[in-house]
Amino acid sequence: MLLELAQTHRVLFFGGKGGVGKTSMAAATAVGAAAAGRSTLLVSTDPAHNLGHLWGQPIGPEPVTLQQNLDAVEIDPEATTDEHLAAVAQTLYAMMPEHLRGEVDKYLALSRQSPGTHEAAILERIADLIQLGLENYELVIFDTAPSGHTTRLMALPEIMSSWTDGLLQNRTKSEKYAAAVRGLTRDRDRAAVMSDGTPTDPILARDQKIRQILLRRQARFRQLREVLTDQTLTCFVMVLTAERLPVLETVELHAQLVATKVKVAGAVVNRRSPTDQGQFLAERAALEEQYVAQLRDELPDSVQITQVLLLPGELVGADALAALAQML
Repeated sequence: MLLELAQTHRVLFFGGKGGVGKTSMAAATAVGAAAAGRSTLLVSTDPAHNLGHLWGQPIGPEPVTLQQNLDAVEIDPEATTDEHLAAVAQTLYAMMPEHLRGEVDKYLALSRQSPGTHEAAILERIADLIQLGLENYELVIFDTAPSGHTTRLMALPEIMSSWTDGLLQNRTKSEKYAAAVRGLTRDRDRAAVMSDGTPTDPILARDQKIRQILLRRQARFRQLREVLTDQTLTCFVMVLTAERLPVLETVELHAQLVATKVKVAGAVVNRRSPTDQGQFLAERAALEEQYVAQLRDELPDSVQITQVLLLPGELVGADALAALAQML
C-alpha cells in the first residue's frame, strides 16, 4: 500500500503516537520508492531525530545523499528558530531607527520563548523543503513529530494565512488614514517616489516594505496550504501499534486531519505479534486483533490498513529498510 502511495503522490506525511515506528515506516517507504527509480527527499521534523541512527551516518539540515535516488534532511528546531529570528531581526533593523535596535533585540529575545515561535519557524522550513522537493525530486516524505505537534502544523498554514490577512486589513486602514491626513495637510512631497517606485518619504517607504513582507508571507502560506490539501498531490499515513491508546489516538488524529482537509490515505499497524511463535505471542496476537477490528470500525473504508509483523532483528541500515519495504 505505501509503495503504491509513493508512486501516485508527490508528498507523503507519516505521523502518529510517539514510539510506534513512524521513522521506520517513512524510511522504508523512501528506500522502496528510491529503489523503484523515484528520486526521493526524506525529511524528519521530529526533534528526536532517528534517520541518522537508521543509516549510521550524520544527517543535518541540508540534503545528504544516503543512496541512489534518496537524499535526507533532519530539521533542527533550535537552529531553524535562530535563522528565522535572525531574518526577522534584519527586516526590523532595516525599518527601525538605529537607536531602537536595542529594543528590537529585547523583543526578539522574548519572542524566542513565546508560544508558536518554534512552530512558525519549522513551518517556514517545511514550506522551503516542499518547494525544494517539488522542484528537484519526484517524491518528498516527511517523518513527523508525535500526533499533537503534527496536527498543529497541518492547521498552521490556514491559521497563519488568516492572521496575515488581518494584518493586511489593518495596514490598509492605517494607510487610508495616513492618506487622508496627507490630503488635509496638502503634503504632496511625501507622495513622491523614486525611479524604482519606492516612496521618497521614509515613513511611506517603511509602510510599503511592511505591506510587501505581509503579501509575500500570505502567498507563501496559501501556497503551502494548497499543497497540503491537494489530494492528488499529498496524503497522510498514520502509524500505530495494535494497542488501546495508539488506536484511540489514531482515530482522533484522523478526525483532526480530515477537519484540516488533509487526505488520510492509509494506516500502518506496526509490530504485530506472530501467531506461530508460542502461546504467549499467540494470545497477544489475538488481543491485538481486537484492536485492529476496532480500528477498522472507527475509520472509513477509504483509509487502507496495512499490518506489519514484529521483526526479529534490529532495523538498521539500507538492507534492513529495503527488506521492510517489501512488506509495505
